[in-house]
Amino acid sequence: MKAVDNQSLMTRRHMLERSAAGFGMLGLAGVLGKSSVLGNTVVPSSPVHPIARAKRVIFLFMNGGPSQFDTFDPKPALKRFEGQHPDGKLYKASSATGYYPSPFAFKRHGQSGLDVNETLPELAKVIDDCCVIKSMKTDIPNHEPALIQMHTGNIQPIRPSFGAWMMYGLGATNQNLPGYVVLRPSPKIVVGPALWSNSFLPAKYQATSIDTSDLKIESMLSHIKNPKFNLKQQREQVDLLRRLNQLHRKERSEDSALEAEIQAKENA
Repeated sequence: MKAVDNQSLMTRRHMLERSAAGFGMLGLAGVLGKSSVLGNTVVPSSPVHPIARAKRVIFLFMNGGPSQFDTFDPKPALKRFEGQHPDGKLYKASSATGYYPSPFAFKRHGQSGLDVNETLPELAKVIDDCCVIKSMKTDIPNHEPALIQMHTGNIQPIRPSFGAWMMYGLGATNQNLPGYVVLRPSPKIVVGPALWSNSFLPAKYQATSIDTSDLKIESMLSHIKNPKFNLKQQREQVDLLRRLNQLHRKERSEDSALEAEIQAKENA
């Protein structure tokens, strides 16, 4: 049997480059724009998408926040059945006091007439500018799988987080800074990186996670200062590393994780 040299195998990209005078690659470039295998820039994944009007998305996920019963979702039946226990056979009988309604009052506000709890008087003033969704549910009551479903739509960590999808669909206006950033109040987060994972999307859509428990820049971003070399010497180091990275990447042109890692280091 003859050994096969992997270096001599033609990749899909090489085939598109060489066949039909390169028109295959030209068509691929038209489909992908500047993204994916043709470059490291994070731009919208396809020009066929409608032009996005959103410039940025801020998602405040407050794990352990107030219950929906004490914010925007009154449950009158809880008052009607106060103190009673669920009927039927339960997996585990509860020793609690039974159904318990919110101790706070609700009132309709704004032209929309949305119910707002008395604990949120400032939000009640601008409730017509808010979108309140009451139809969301989870398929499982366990805390950790529900967190994953909240961020990815699945109870298993097998799909990209919606932050990664946002980057994939909207792109980023600044190519020199991370477009998807996660601010963590502690190094210990329930579930953790699966909540901001890129999963099967290219690695460049993975979030840059920053621990904000200590707001000194040296604590949030390691090695931000070099104690040994001046700026000129550091510039020479960076230029050398970029050249080495380019040579390394040239031999591994289809490794999206490598491309994303190089881009992340260059941004840093």
